[in-house]
Amino acid sequence: MDINSDDLKTFITVIDSGTLSAASVHLGQTTSGVSRALSRLEDKLATSLLTRTTRRMELTEEGHLFLEKARAILSAMEEAEETIRIRRQKPAGRLCVDAASPFMLHCVVPHVPEFRAMYPDIRLELSSNDQIADLIEHRTDIAIRIGALTDSTLHARALSSSPLHVLASPEYLAQHGTPQAPEDLARHALLGFVQYELGNQWPLRHAAGNSLPITPTMTASSGETLRQLALAGQGIVCLADFMTRADIDAGRLVKVLEADNTGYRQQIHAVYYRNTQLAQRISCFLEFLQQKL
Repeated sequence: MDINSDDLKTFITVIDSGTLSAASVHLGQTTSGVSRALSRLEDKLATSLLTRTTRRMELTEEGHLFLEKARAILSAMEEAEETIRIRRQKPAGRLCVDAASPFMLHCVVPHVPEFRAMYPDIRLELSSNDQIADLIEHRTDIAIRIGALTDSTLHARALSSSPLHVLASPEYLAQHGTPQAPEDLARHALLGFVQYELGNQWPLRHAAGNSLPITPTMTASSGETLRQLALAGQGIVCLADFMTRADIDAGRLVKVLEADNTGYRQQIHAVYYRNTQLAQRISCFLEFLQQKL
């Protein structure tokens, strides 16, 4: 078997175009040439990929399976070529990056000087929103999102993951005592999220399961606000490691109920629309950020 990228491209173009004649226009070939190329591919695979009549074409079961794999292979080849081109070219132009304020402050801003030194011709625009429904509407090229993704129309790249810690300041614990079991939290001031119920599900093992729903005493829309409230001794909070690691290391915040923590890690993704004019700037930023994380 000697299948090459031209075989895959012909097959995919035929399917996407709907007819052999339409595919021949896209490929710059004759209709008979496309038909022969398709037949040669089927001969190489020793199976029929399409059932063809005078009016329409339909994928066979094997054709459906092969189409999925063919698309993945061509996509991987394009990304590999793009990576090599990026190494030869100098990225330039505007790049708008959006992230929730805690991630922006703790994981992006500290590395901006180094990134600008490496790519002086990229003009960074940084914005902070917890939720963006339409990247194009908000003129955003890359959005960094924490947790599960729901929009399948976007390209997504996993960057890292971050554990969650239940934390309090030493001053709060000295005044109110340290909870010894998850059930003890009901007697404490708890800091939670407003309009983000998943943020109020703490990764603690208890009698009813591995996720403890809490009723916050005080709420905020931003994790950074909750961090500042915890530092001020206003209660117990559950936040990601990426925004509290320095506080923990310095003793400003103390881990609580660590033995009951399930070890759940929040996924960190970059989401974006694929745009060939932006691909170079997007790729170099994501490569850089992933190394830092």
